[in-house]
Amino acid sequence: MTRFLSRSSGFTLVELAMVLFIVSLLIGGLLMPLSAQNEVRGRQETDRALATIREALIGFAAINGRLPCPADRTIASGVANAGVEATTVAGGPCACTAAASGIANVGGAICDDDAPGGVTGVLPWATLGLSEGDAWGNRYTYRVSTRFARLASGQTIFGGACAPTSNPAAAAFALCSAGNMSVKTVAGGTDIATLVPVVVLSHGRNTLGAYMSNGTQVAGAVNDEAENANGDANFVSNNNIDDQLTWLPTSILMGRMLSAGRLP
Repeated sequence: MTRFLSRSSGFTLVELAMVLFIVSLLIGGLLMPLSAQNEVRGRQETDRALATIREALIGFAAINGRLPCPADRTIASGVANAGVEATTVAGGPCACTAAASGIANVGGAICDDDAPGGVTGVLPWATLGLSEGDAWGNRYTYRVSTRFARLASGQTIFGGACAPTSNPAAAAFALCSAGNMSVKTVAGGTDIATLVPVVVLSHGRNTLGAYMSNGTQVAGAVNDEAENANGDANFVSNNNIDDQLTWLPTSILMGRMLSAGRLP
């Protein structure tokens, strides 16, 4: 009897295989929701970070009378000037196209070209005192209209039909200044926002188009995501891509500058 009970209390290889198969199915079923939860958590974290970035940009403008220049995308973390706004004409991306330009370059000539221009880099996280990357560890793409990031005093030409009754003494732009960026539903589609002075975006979980901490760009962005990664003045925001964007409407920026006494 003892021998019989001993044999019947064990598992056969078939039974063990069945148990392992069932366990693997259960684990597999749990992993998919967990992955989805991680993505949701990452998007929520990035949304909060983008909101903080927008407030930091407003604060910078209120203190300095201008928006910050982008940081150089290609400088790796830990190297000199990583995350620092690139303000010199010769050494960084934030330069007007006019020969006599000195966008945000203290002591340089004033940028007075009539075109708004625009420069793209990555968020100057070190200058703003913020984290370098999004929830997936990649840098935020940052583009600013040059009219809003040039020297904060002495401007006399504001572009287009903008002709203030008196030139602002403590800001790079006037109340009638306009940005040059557009945010659209799809590439070439309907405008969500126009005349935007600054756009910041995370390239999301798939990271396509993002600049990594080593200063290189992740290749492979296509369609709407390619529009967000090509460095021009047009951006796309929709639910079919995992890019997450924020932008600073001119009206909000002007209101905060008025409150800070930087304008008119």
